[in-house]
Amino acid sequence: MDPTSLENPTSPYDSLGGQDVVCRLVTAFYSHMADDEVPLARLHRLDERGRIDADTQARFADFLIEWLGGPRLYSRVHGHPRLRMRHAHVVVDESMRDAWLRAMRSALDDVGASGHVRSFVDQRLSDLANFLRNTSG
Repeated sequence: MDPTSLENPTSPYDSLGGQDVVCRLVTAFYSHMADDEVPLARLHRLDERGRIDADTQARFADFLIEWLGGPRLYSRVHGHPRLRMRHAHVVVDESMRDAWLRAMRSALDDVGASGHVRSFVDQRLSDLANFLRNTSG
């Protein structure tokens, strides 16, 4: 199903499979980050096992659910995402952007995202990651 079709206005959230799939996506994303993108993982709050903590994961799940067109879970609790402001304390260069995208693309593979929704989400996430870059290189 094409999430951008005017004839069938299904959101990417619905096309991916809703809250359960997005939550699995977030879990897979942070797992790939911790295992494969260690410098990126170290920028996050870690738990006693050295993994990205549950609160960080839950907050990102709420953001992603809303960003994909699902319920307004994030803004109801945290207000406007103000992504650039929230990431300003972190150097987001090309290598960090690319590491983030690799972890997310691996997670999308894990949940079986494909077809039009995958293409749409890949492009939007690339746009988002580029938007958050705050330094050259």
